[in-house]
Amino acid sequence: MFNFEKKENMQNATRCSWSEKDDLYRAYHDEEWGKPVYDDSQFFEFIILESFQAGLSWHTILKKREGFRVAFDGFDVQKIAGYSLQKIEELKRNSSIIRNRLKIEAAISNAQSFIKIQDEFGSFSNYIWNFVDGKPVVNRVKSLSEIPAITSLSDTIAKDLKKRGFKFMGSTVVYAFLQATGLVDDHLSSCFCAK
Repeated sequence: MFNFEKKENMQNATRCSWSEKDDLYRAYHDEEWGKPVYDDSQFFEFIILESFQAGLSWHTILKKREGFRVAFDGFDVQKIAGYSLQKIEELKRNSSIIRNRLKIEAAISNAQSFIKIQDEFGSFSNYIWNFVDGKPVVNRVKSLSEIPAITSLSDTIAKDLKKRGFKFMGSTVVYAFLQATGLVDDHLSSCFCAK
């Protein structure tokens, strides 16, 4: 839950300029973006959200995040991996999410692939953090124009995820996923969240 007392104290904080669109973006920036994630359920939530974001704005996804949470059973990877054709049709009619059949089907396929990674590596967290030797990549950038859309790291991970059956997880989506989950820290050097 967003802390409104904290919000008043943060009104004059300098943050990454992209986050100044509204309170939703500011809260996401201040409390989540770039903060290291180690919990598999959080990783899977971001895989769902980022894969649905492909071709859309992140703000659109954030506004629908609670709708996604309800529609996709709290992002329960086991439940989603077993979704039926009937559930796909139900999701296609659900206006609280992005109603794209291919992305809905990808969520199911990605859940199945996610579980296989958990089985192989003990957790998805073990798998993904291995790509950065267990430490966030901190890019000390001064302006938004310095932040890339893809990197050799996102290319490598996207290629491996594709080999493992993931869909809608190309290099651009993977880079956004890495930023969201704190494997990559792209906070501007002027931002109060910068390390």
